[in-house]
Amino acid sequence: MNDRNIQVPSLSELHTHRSEKWRAFPHDILPFPVAEMDFPVADPIKEILIEMVSHSDLGYLGPIPEMGQAFAGFSRRRWEWVVDPAQVRIATDVGVAVVEVLRVFTKPGDKILISSPVYQNFYTWINETGLEKVDVPFIVDPESDDRTGWSLDWPGIEKAYADGIKIHLLCSPHNPLGKVFTVDELTKFAHLAKKYGVIVISDEIHAPLTFAETPFIPFLSLGPIAEEVGVTVTAASKGWNIAGLKCALVITQNEKLHSALDQLPPAMHFRASLLGAFATVAAFEKGELWLDSVLTALDQNRILVANLIDAKVPDIGYRIPHASYLAWFDLSKLSLGEDPTMAILEKAKVALNPGHIYSPTATQYARFNFATSPEIITEAFDRIAQAL
Repeated sequence: MNDRNIQVPSLSELHTHRSEKWRAFPHDILPFPVAEMDFPVADPIKEILIEMVSHSDLGYLGPIPEMGQAFAGFSRRRWEWVVDPAQVRIATDVGVAVVEVLRVFTKPGDKILISSPVYQNFYTWINETGLEKVDVPFIVDPESDDRTGWSLDWPGIEKAYADGIKIHLLCSPHNPLGKVFTVDELTKFAHLAKKYGVIVISDEIHAPLTFAETPFIPFLSLGPIAEEVGVTVTAASKGWNIAGLKCALVITQNEKLHSALDQLPPAMHFRASLLGAFATVAAFEKGELWLDSVLTALDQNRILVANLIDAKVPDIGYRIPHASYLAWFDLSKLSLGEDPTMAILEKAKVALNPGHIYSPTATQYARFNFATSPEIITEAFDRIAQAL
């Protein structure tokens, strides 16, 4: 097996893993909540980690000019985005990066815009920084041109901007909806931010996992206005499944914003992992073969999920996502009570993320991680169908 032919290990081997996904539940539960993949690590990443461990090269992270160059090269090849390597900074992880950037541009009590349902830790970061959450939820719109069936509430978004938000925290591509924002949508955000003096923080951690039919557009690739108002936070952790190695990036394309981020604590760089930083460089420089192989597998899995739902549990609502490996299920037709994920856990021994952690109004939804083997996915739907 190599990066052209990646295969998920057996369930028995996965049960030996020490990560949260495989330790959070007893072995009789199939776990699908945690956003990590079950694929073997990419060869270039494995090689640099083995080399560093073999040479006892396990000290503190210092200067790493390779990082800016590696990310700039990947971004140019993947998205035709020209990045200034000198404006690429390192943080421990995306959560730390967002919190520290928020502390530069806001003070407790300032307003921050999100659109729910959204990644649950957005709420954690807002609470940690003492900001006032302004939520303009997505609109369920089955007739929308967007295949996800969720549309932006543009009047509500502009009203929030006009009412004095300081930050728009954007999840791009979107977790859990699997939505990839269009050029027009991102350009509207940029122009609103320019008009109302708002900073857009674009969390682009899922960007490497975007499928071909809906190309990913980096916010900062949209020109001078976006560069003037935007800060990107990203990592190789989702794309190459190395979250445990602890390294993320903060990127600007504007000298004024770059200078403003000099207020970030210097320790933010040094608290990242030496292993994580050089694994990230390896991912961006040499990891595209593995990434493309994973995308092929995920593409097949997202279709498999649709086929299994049609065949076994047709009352589950599902729109095939544009990006990443997180399916967003509408479970309302199953009539399983206030929290349908608990009923599925108890009856089918299948663990899902409950929708209420993404939005208090999404109690009948659930998130399902399909970055595993077709056999494990099929077993999950067999269990659900038999239990219900």
